[in-house]
Amino acid sequence: MSEPTPQQLREFIAAGLSCEHLDVEGDGRHFYATIVSEVFAGKSRVARHQQVYAVLGDRMREQIHALSMKTLTPAEWAAMAAPQPAVSAHRTH
Repeated sequence: MSEPTPQQLREFIAAGLSCEHLDVEGDGRHFYATIVSEVFAGKSRVARHQQVYAVLGDRMREQIHALSMKTLTPAEWAAMAAPQPAVSAHRTH
């Protein structure tokens, strides 16, 4: 079997999981994915990853050597994108 491209891996995930945001990077064997889906709500990180592995099925054993993931709900994704308040480094005398 040939090594999948990041775009193919993205399509595999999107075909089995409703995603609000999905980004996949990689070199054909090692991939990193950011997956934002409402289906992750209320689930542990392990359960979220297991859900993605289930979508990929045999491809995880046969085509994909390594997959690192960030699995977030839309609310978690929005919180990450929100600007963080600046911390003042001024000293008072």
